[in-house]
Amino acid sequence: MSRKPSREIDVGKASKYAVIVNVSEIAVLLVFILYVSVMDVNADNHGIIQGMAIIGGLAACWGAFLDIREALLLRRRLRVMEALEQTNTQMDSLNHTLRAQRHDFLNHLQVVYSLMEMKEYRDATDYLEKVYGEIRSVSSFLRTQSTAVNALLQVKAGACAERGIELKLDIKSALDGLTVPGWELCRVLANLIDNAEDAVKTTDKPCVCVTIAENLRAFLFTVADNGDVIPPEMLGKIFEAGVTTKGEGHGMGLSIVKETLDAFDGAVTCESVPGRTAFHFTLPKKG
Repeated sequence: MSRKPSREIDVGKASKYAVIVNVSEIAVLLVFILYVSVMDVNADNHGIIQGMAIIGGLAACWGAFLDIREALLLRRRLRVMEALEQTNTQMDSLNHTLRAQRHDFLNHLQVVYSLMEMKEYRDATDYLEKVYGEIRSVSSFLRTQSTAVNALLQVKAGACAERGIELKLDIKSALDGLTVPGWELCRVLANLIDNAEDAVKTTDKPCVCVTIAENLRAFLFTVADNGDVIPPEMLGKIFEAGVTTKGEGHGMGLSIVKETLDAFDGAVTCESVPGRTAFHFTLPKKG
């Protein structure tokens, strides 16, 4: 069963806690300062001063704990918002492509009709083949019931085409009943596809393959490429934050992949041999 990746941030409650904790810290510190300033430190009041110092330290620790916790939750929320914004951009791109295709469809029909009237059957056939190819290229990204995933694949296909990379899609599942939010799945797929694109940039015939399938219990995904092999000594730790083969400043993508999948009871593995590196991950079905 899926789990919520994190609890919601209650902004009002967090603000109230922050105010109470900080006011308490200030009050304890002021009392402590005034007491030390007025009273002489001796054996009689040593215990009182020590108690006030302990209370002030505990209040400061409590406030720091709350601040750190809310900061981590806020960081999580910012990452979610960034992923949602990226998904919305991808969906807008797909929507723009579909609208443009629908707009051109009537014009294509008029051209074919005119060619048929003029009995230019060969030209009409050639024209239909070209139009069919354009429609098929867009339809290939609409095989799942997740609009976010469809949009992501369409955007990544365009990015691969610009870089001269062949993107092969083998979609055998409509992802019907997917329990993971579409944008969360897109975070995983986007990171793996981006890594695959980087891995094949020095390959003569770069190719990235994305497979989506399912069995009775889970949805199955594979992102494979024919790029550089991952050293065996790194396979066991590539999902750790900061571990990368790209140099300094990288190494967060795969850790995000694992963190996201762990939150939904998923799993990810990697195999790498000369000529093929593949990341396999699964997501359980409902129930």
